[in-house]
Amino acid sequence: MPELNFQVESAEAVSQAVSPLLAFKLRLTNSHPDEVIHTVALRCQIQIEVTRRKYTAEDQTRLRDLFDEPSRWGQTLKNLLWTHTSIVVPSFQGSTVADLPVPCTFDFNVAATKYFDGLASGEVPVCLQFSGTVFYASADGGLQVAPIPWDKEARFKLPVTLWREMMASYYPNSAWLCLHKDTFDLLYRYKVRHGIPTWEEVLESVIPHEDREATVI
Repeated sequence: MPELNFQVESAEAVSQAVSPLLAFKLRLTNSHPDEVIHTVALRCQIQIEVTRRKYTAEDQTRLRDLFDEPSRWGQTLKNLLWTHTSIVVPSFQGSTVADLPVPCTFDFNVAATKYFDGLASGEVPVCLQFSGTVFYASADGGLQVAPIPWDKEARFKLPVTLWREMMASYYPNSAWLCLHKDTFDLLYRYKVRHGIPTWEEVLESVIPHEDREATVI
């Protein structure tokens, strides 16, 4: 029966995708290299292991919305669920490399987006937890099926610059927020009533001048 092990060799942004997308170069290696793997239906949950890196004073300030004051980080700093993804790996024998797609969002209501944007530099430690099904050839050539054990994992350090450069290519010098419809309607009526031409000027008009000049966040 196959015993698959997993390793993330690298990651890159997928060019010309409909929405921001990373591809993790995932190596699958069978401990029994002579077995023929027909296909692997692979599922993956990705966790951000936030306690496995250090944070600068700037990072701590920018992440305050996510983890509260640094004095409380002993209680609030917990791993974050980033995303779920899946892939069907074609036939191989011994070892192969497949692109594991990791969709990303720039929605600042999502904790993972707040985390990535809150880091100025360095790497993001992630843990990929695997499950799924392996279809393989038995000794007599018949088709066999086996589950992927739940303890199969792979760790990787994702460069913060990769995420930032990807988002900058999709949303150059911009960000977006998702608002409740009633809040949007209030802002829209305010915009029309005061004859304000752009949404940036609407937000600037309701932010006190001293807060706009602050460089805390």
